[in-house]
Amino acid sequence: MHQENVNNMPESSRETETDERVTGRQQRDHGNHSSHNIVALISQFADDNLTLVRNISTGLAVAGVIVIARSIKLITKFHAASEIPARFIERNISLRGKVHSVTERGLEVEHVPIYLPVLSPLLSKHKGVCTSLMLVHLAGVELTPEGRVWLQKNLAPAQTVWLKLISREDNMLHCLVSQSRGLMWSYCLSEKVLMLGLARTAPLVGVLPGSRLYWRLHKRLHRAEVKAERKGRGLWKQDSLWERASKAVRDNPLFRLMRRIFKRS
Repeated sequence: MHQENVNNMPESSRETETDERVTGRQQRDHGNHSSHNIVALISQFADDNLTLVRNISTGLAVAGVIVIARSIKLITKFHAASEIPARFIERNISLRGKVHSVTERGLEVEHVPIYLPVLSPLLSKHKGVCTSLMLVHLAGVELTPEGRVWLQKNLAPAQTVWLKLISREDNMLHCLVSQSRGLMWSYCLSEKVLMLGLARTAPLVGVLPGSRLYWRLHKRLHRAEVKAERKGRGLWKQDSLWERASKAVRDNPLFRLMRRIFKRS
């Protein structure tokens, strides 16, 4: 009898293990079936509400664009120099603008941001506000009166220009100003007035002397000034030999004395 109990024990263990495997398989099958049902329900909901799903996706995309645009000031219109983020100036970002007038203090420019048909009206903070102008100075350049007149003639009303930010001083921006000529190219007004002899180079305000930016701008502007000096343009224009000789004779003391004598007689 003891022998029979010993023989029956392995059979009971095998039956128990078999039952556990069956139960585990059934649980896994039930879990897979439940997961399949959830996926099927989600797919069915998306198919039945395709327009809603598309609208939600579009809304999330637009919201993302708005957040990015706000964070990087992509479509923000600046009404004063103080509104421009410091990182824009540190990275020498170029802004688009329209020139309204040329004064003794500099250019009065309206900032023209990038325009996006839907987002720009939504993000505008100055709706119905009159146009504010920023004061822009040609960086590293001292204009002559003739240079100011030349800018007034060559910058038509509402002329579009690009302002490469160099530094900021109170309410004034110091920039390299470029004027567009067609779709393919533009020229730098700061260099142009120097090459025509209508300005002279001046210290770069707000730029650390010895910095890479300082030497790059100094070299660029100085090269334009040297061209005008070599060609005798504008303020570098030299009198002809006859004009210099006539001036020397007029300034001679003996010649002045003789003139006074002849006048008395």
